[in-house]
Amino acid sequence: MKISALDLKRQIAPIRQEIDAAIKGVIDNTSFILGAQVEKFEQHIAQYSGAKYAIGVSNGTDALALALMALGIKAGDGVICPTFTYYATAGAVASIGARPVFADIDRDTYNISIESVEKILTKKNKLKIKAIIPVHLYGQCADMDGILKLSRKYKLKVIEDAAQSFGAEYRGRKAGTLGDCGAVSFYPGKNLGAFGDAGLILTNNKAVAEKLKILRNQGNENKYYHLVLGRNNRMDTIQAVVLDVKLKYLDAWNKRRLEIAQYYNKNLAGVAIKTPFVPSYTTHIYHQYTLRAFKSNKKFMDYLQEKGIDSRVFYPMPLHLQICFKYLGYKRGDFPEAEKAAGQILTLPIDPELSRKELDYIVQTVKEYMHG
Repeated sequence: MKISALDLKRQIAPIRQEIDAAIKGVIDNTSFILGAQVEKFEQHIAQYSGAKYAIGVSNGTDALALALMALGIKAGDGVICPTFTYYATAGAVASIGARPVFADIDRDTYNISIESVEKILTKKNKLKIKAIIPVHLYGQCADMDGILKLSRKYKLKVIEDAAQSFGAEYRGRKAGTLGDCGAVSFYPGKNLGAFGDAGLILTNNKAVAEKLKILRNQGNENKYYHLVLGRNNRMDTIQAVVLDVKLKYLDAWNKRRLEIAQYYNKNLAGVAIKTPFVPSYTTHIYHQYTLRAFKSNKKFMDYLQEKGIDSRVFYPMPLHLQICFKYLGYKRGDFPEAEKAAGQILTLPIDPELSRKELDYIVQTVKEYMHG
C-alpha cells in the first residue's frame, strides 16, 4: 500500500468543475495580476478570519517580509523567532536586513517558548529587538497571551506566522488576527493550498493595510508614480480564484483532519510514543500530525517509508544550526528543546481523503514497529 502525505488529485477531483470554471473566467477577462477577483478573494478571507483587512501577496515568505517592512522594521533591527520552524520565518527577517534572534521551543507544543523569549529580552545586549514572530507550528496556535504580554512590556511588534495554521482559533479568534499582522502561506501543500505560490497578510490596522498594498506593488498606488521603495509581491489572479473556490471547503477539510487525528490518538493510546498535545487555549487544524519517538526518528521514519507510508521530519535541523545562519554565532546546545525535537519528531499522513482502510494500515504499521 502506498499512502502519500497529501493527495492533491483526490482533493481536487470533486471540485474540479468549479475550479476549471474559475480559471476560465480569468483567462476570458485576461486580468492575471491583482484586480477585482483578487479583491473579492481578499474580502472573503477577511470575512472568514474576522480580520478587518486581508492583502494578497506572492507567497508566505514575502507576506512575512512585507509585514515587517510595513511595521517599520529596518536593517539591523532584531526580530525574535523560534529556531524550530521552516527557513522562511527567519529568512524573511534576514531578507530585509534585519537580524533573526532565535528562541527555544516549548517541550509539549513545539511552539515558541515564552520563557526563552523572556530570557532573551531581559538580557543586556545590543540586539535592538523590535519585533517577535510567533510561529503557529503544525496547525495550532502559540501562547499568544504570553507573547502579547511581552510585546506590550517591551514595545515589540508582533507578526504571527500562520503559514501552517490558517483556520485554527486562539480563544475564539482566528490565527493571524491577534498580533499587528498575520502572515499566511497558500503553498500547494497547505490546508488551503493554491496551484502555485501565493500568500496573504491579515491586519486590523487600516494604515498598515494601505502601506502593504503599496509595498507589494512596486511602491506605487497609481501606476508609474512610486511613493516608496516597494517590491514586486503581487498575487496572481488565477491563484486567487482557485483559493476562493477551495476556501468554501476548508472547514470541512479541517474537520476531517481533526477526525483522523482523533482516530490516531485513540488507536495509538498505550504505545510508547507521544501524540500531539493541544493546550486548552487553541484549536488544532493538523496541517501536520506529529508523533514523538523517544529514540531516533530516522529509523522509525525509514521503516514507515519502506512500508509505503509517507512519513517526514519537520524539521531535521533547527535554524540556529543551519549553515546560512552561521553568521549569527549560535552553536549546538544553545536551544536544547529544539535540538531534541529535531531528532525525535516525525509525521503520519493526515490527508482528509484518507480511507479507513488506509488509516488502519498506518496504525498497524506503527504498532508493528513499536512492538518489534
